[in-house]
Amino acid sequence: MSRMWIEPVVAGAQIATSFYDTALLMVVRNHYNSSINSQESPTNSSKEDMLQKAISNFYIIYNVIMGLTPLLSAYVLAKIGDKTSRKVTICVPLLGYLISRMFLLFVIIWEWPVEVMFGSAALNGLTGWFTTYWAGVMAWASLCSSERRRSRQLIIIEMVYGLAGFAGSLVSGHLFVFLHITSRQGVILMCCSIGCYAFCVIYCIFVLKTPEEHYNSEIASLLKESRNTTIQAHATENSVLGVPSKLILITMFVSAILFNVAYTASDDVVNVFVLKKPLNWGPVDIGYGNAAAYMTFITSFLGVLIFSRFTGDLGLIVIGIISFGSGLLIMAFVRSTNMYYIARTVMIFSVIPTPTIRSMISKQIQGSSYGTVFVALQLAIEIVAVSSSAGFNKLYQATLDWYSGFCFLVFSALAFISIIPVGIAACHDWSRRDQQNVAAISDPQ
Repeated sequence: MSRMWIEPVVAGAQIATSFYDTALLMVVRNHYNSSINSQESPTNSSKEDMLQKAISNFYIIYNVIMGLTPLLSAYVLAKIGDKTSRKVTICVPLLGYLISRMFLLFVIIWEWPVEVMFGSAALNGLTGWFTTYWAGVMAWASLCSSERRRSRQLIIIEMVYGLAGFAGSLVSGHLFVFLHITSRQGVILMCCSIGCYAFCVIYCIFVLKTPEEHYNSEIASLLKESRNTTIQAHATENSVLGVPSKLILITMFVSAILFNVAYTASDDVVNVFVLKKPLNWGPVDIGYGNAAAYMTFITSFLGVLIFSRFTGDLGLIVIGIISFGSGLLIMAFVRSTNMYYIARTVMIFSVIPTPTIRSMISKQIQGSSYGTVFVALQLAIEIVAVSSSAGFNKLYQATLDWYSGFCFLVFSALAFISIIPVGIAACHDWSRRDQQNVAAISDPQ
């Protein structure tokens, strides 16, 4: 059973990613800072604005490449994974991470131009990137859990992800600043990142055992016994309800897309926002700030444990959205580090919505389709997020001198709008339950 645990892969990959994210941001900042300082500029404030726009423009291109290239491979990998082995959708993206993120190490050591990282992003995307990897992880976790415990199992995976990110972010800034070779800051940090990715690839290939291999032999006889009962139950439900899952699937997809667009866009802007005054963070503060963001994975897990006793999946989703949207409202008025952490504290349940939505979706489809459907969801999220990313970053640049927190007001409004599809799903769910009660009364057998 322990050989089916996906948690070591999730933890190792996220520690590696947190190391890489800090290193990339600092390398990009140092590169453009040196370039701008070599130019004649009238004031320090104009240099700061130029730096903010240069970093923002870099991430616009980087994120667009990273988000769009998986469109060529993610769905194909998911189909192969559903038909052959679940490992495909996990191993291939991890191998892509391992190879592509070596590019940053070469940029640091040999002083390659940072634009090389655009090629790294393309390679990472063509091997599936996070779109395929996380869909594979969610499909794996879904197959390893019962329907009753699925929401909790998926949030446990998110908690492991958050704990690993918290630990990695906490030390990443210190590793970047204090451990370097011949003044090449970030060498040791990137070596640690690449080592973690290598561990994940080896573990995934040689240790992990697919859920089907474990369960097929154990449940074959149970399936035979329960098949007639299951078919009869589904026939009765469908005759009363028609096709109730379609509306739930549509509303969950819409809510997930809207929420994740706000979530991703706010992360992109925050990464640049904290580099400018009044926060003006360095690598250590950036590591601490990322660690605070990852703490929400832990608090969201605790929130699921507590609130699931009093409400269902739809209620959990609404709680998470309200927490996230309220935190963004505060972030719009952040003018000090303390206020930043207050905003992060309000976001303590912001990770709840997405895994809970995935749990609801998984309950509407067959297990053999998990990989394909989860990839389709992730692709939909990425397509909308990438297509709007440039616009949000340009909006941030346009409002930088006027009111730099304006973007967070927009993201907060978008998050609250994502509650509307959840409300529609809740009304439909209540209607379906009423029809089931009526059917049970009219057919006492």
